[in-house]
This record gives sequence, C-alpha cells and structure tokens, in this order.
Amino acid sequence: MLAGGAGFDRDQAGGDGAGPHKPGGASPHRPGGAGALPAGCLQCPLAGGTGSAVAVGRAVAAAMSRSTPPLRVMLVDDHAVVREGYRRLLEDEPDLQVVAEHGDADAAYAALGRLPQGTADVLVLDLSMPGRSGLDMLRRTSLRWPTLRVLVFSMHDSPAMVAQALKAGAAGFVTKSSAPALLVDALRRVGRGETGVLSPDLAQAVNSPAAVAPHRALSAREFDVLRGLVEGLTLDQIAARLHVSSKTVSNYQTQIRQRLGLATAIDLLHYAREHRLLVP
Repeated sequence: MLAGGAGFDRDQAGGDGAGPHKPGGASPHRPGGAGALPAGCLQCPLAGGTGSAVAVGRAVAAAMSRSTPPLRVMLVDDHAVVREGYRRLLEDEPDLQVVAEHGDADAAYAALGRLPQGTADVLVLDLSMPGRSGLDMLRRTSLRWPTLRVLVFSMHDSPAMVAQALKAGAAGFVTKSSAPALLVDALRRVGRGETGVLSPDLAQAVNSPAAVAPHRALSAREFDVLRGLVEGLTLDQIAARLHVSSKTVSNYQTQIRQRLGLATAIDLLHYAREHRLLVP
C-alpha cells in the first residue's frame, strides 16, 4: 500500500497501471546518492567497480530512507518484460519505489490527468512506443506538470535525439546499453533536482560534430515528422500518430527537405543513417 492508502495499480495484462502524481510538490529527497560524480555525466563512483559502487550506494540509500520518504517512480515502456526488469532492479533499492507502470504514452498521460495529488516524483520514459511518441508525451507532460521530473531511458543514442529530449523538458537521458547501476544513480540525481544527467556515452556524443548537424535546428513538430519519415511511415500514419491532418504532415515534409537540403526520400534515408536517426 502507498502512503495515504493508495495501492499499487498495475494492469496485469498490459502493464497499464496508475499511481498518483504530485504536481507542484517539492521533492523530499536530499543529496547523498551513490557517490560524488562529475556534473552531467554518470560514472561508477568507486574504483572497486560497479559492484562496490552499488553496495555503497545502497548503504547510503538505506540510511537516507530511514529519514526521508522513498523516491516514487512511474515506468513507461511498451515492453512488459523490460518494465518487469526495471521494477525488480528498483525494488532492490530501499530509497526507490515503483508506484505505477504503463505500456504506452497515451495511457500514461491519461493516467496522470486522472490522478489525485500525491505520488510520482520521477517518470522513467522510453521514446519509441506504439502510438504517440515518447517525445510528444515528454513535451506535453513538461507543460502540464512542470514539477514532474522525467528521465529518458532509451535505445537511442544520437545527439539529435538527446538534444530534443532535453529541450522538451527531460532532466536526464540514459541509454539502455548502460549498466543498471547507472540507471539507479541517474534516478537519484534527477529525483533530487539535478538536470542534464547523461550516461557517459551520451555525454561524449552531445559534444561531437554531429551535435551541430542541420536537423538540430528543426522545430519539435518537424523533428517528429522527420522521425516518422525515416521509420518508413506514410503521411497518413504520421498524421494519425501526431493527431494532425495529412496535409499538415505533407507541408512539414516539404519544409524538412528544404531545411536539410534533401531532394528525395532516398536522400532523407541516407541522411538519417549518417546521423544515426534510425531506430536500431
């Protein structure tokens, strides 16, 4: 049971649960996570390796949890097995509590709109899901609930994707290839109010030459359309995903090609491969 009598609400078939969110509330968490780290970039904090870092992190977290409430986490990922893995990982941490999980962005956003004030501190969000994209949910969530902190946990590692997520309101971005200890540490850092929290591979990527490529100047909506195009979706399919007309998507497609200097769909595909915009 959650504080205040609210239970863990999770759909056993599809994983679409709900947990209350605390819009406008201040985080109860204080600094003191798993070791001192360089600003922005996540690293295992001890020379003894990931195991030693996790052991010390848990000891510190256990001491903190005796005096502060746990950091409450909502998981949004379309793979039930992946969500189960996240939950088991986080349940081993005394200062972290999974209060809800969802299998798609629309269900998660709708649940946040229904919930009374009271529970989720951090949203762990995948970007590639059926229906509405994680990026679109991130933008809408940041506007409606600006105090809900979001940590993106995604297979994407392109500088453009990271930049779009941070611009949309994410406090951090960790790749799914990262060690589990890095995800746990990132959650704690985001939970206590840090921003720009990146896994080491991304910290290097965002400072690479690719980080200043032309697509970085696209608007949020243009980037959504670009992603749909490189995924091979039709204009109608992109329109349905973004809840706009096909004519609007067609106009965006023309603008994107002009801004990137691309004449054909083949040119667009080559560009996407060059800049790692395709889903692995």
